[in-house]
Amino acid sequence: MEIVVSGIRPTGYLHLGNYFGAIQNFLKMQDENNCFFFIADYHSLTTHPTPADLHGNVKQVLVEYLASGIDPEKVTLYIQSDLPETAELYLLLNMNAYMGELERVTTFKEKARKQPDNINAGLLTYPCLMAADIIIHKAHKVPVGKDQEQHLEMTRTFARRFNRMYNVELFPEPQAFNFGQELIKIPGLDGSGKMGKSEGEGNAIFLAEEPKSIRKKVMRAVTDTGPTSPNSPKSEPVENLFSLLRIVSTPDTVQYFEDQYNSMQIRYGDLKKQLAEDIISFTAPLRERIIEISADDAYLSKVVKIGADKARESAAKTVKVAREIIGFRKF
Repeated sequence: MEIVVSGIRPTGYLHLGNYFGAIQNFLKMQDENNCFFFIADYHSLTTHPTPADLHGNVKQVLVEYLASGIDPEKVTLYIQSDLPETAELYLLLNMNAYMGELERVTTFKEKARKQPDNINAGLLTYPCLMAADIIIHKAHKVPVGKDQEQHLEMTRTFARRFNRMYNVELFPEPQAFNFGQELIKIPGLDGSGKMGKSEGEGNAIFLAEEPKSIRKKVMRAVTDTGPTSPNSPKSEPVENLFSLLRIVSTPDTVQYFEDQYNSMQIRYGDLKKQLAEDIISFTAPLRERIIEISADDAYLSKVVKIGADKARESAAKTVKVAREIIGFRKF
């Protein structure tokens, strides 16, 4: 049975990009693999959340994992900071990571450009912490979104480097896992790029979002002036809406609007109304479960305790061996 590891930063409510980019794969994998799914609260510290926000966001993501169908009896579901071994392995990997390669990471350069007043060391060494999260359980597969491909490649680099430096085969090289042909990237509503909380409130549709709010956001989504010739290519904002439609709507609905577009008869208002209602139909059962689980503190406490115990059992073995390989030995 293959080992699968992946996590999501607790930066607030989960959105459709999180669901289709990661959680959907979690659901498929939990029956067939030895899965470790975690809430990456160490990673979220790069944005300096308040203590209250940090705890609240961790709870929200935990609740939404469970509401989405992640089964704590089938998988090891844990909070990253419940594993001090992760922090130790992160430190050890930092010793063999180099400034040049870390500064070339695309996401680091993007974050540095967007937040020039908060270019902290945690942002720079983010790939080292992500690598520690993954290889601490000796993962074979990592279900990640398209934007994390470079980080996963660096994880493989760090695993190879450790094995080569100490002439061992401790860490396998994890591969990206997705059930489709390509890694899924869910577009946002602002006309460009992926769906994400950091791109602005109106860019993302959240799993727990009220129907009224979903309709409002979708109706405000960016479009263009319409096709100027039959069967013309779609602009990025319009293609983004069609991408979302393909995910939440029936094939017949998608085909109807494709035909409308290709014949230059499309009314974007009708497209948006249909898209909004189909998103609401998809998220409604999730929203109901989120409300129910969120109120059950005893259940959440039990899930977290069991997950931490299982995760630490795995992580402690790896770190113990890594320490001995490096030369940390008892007298």
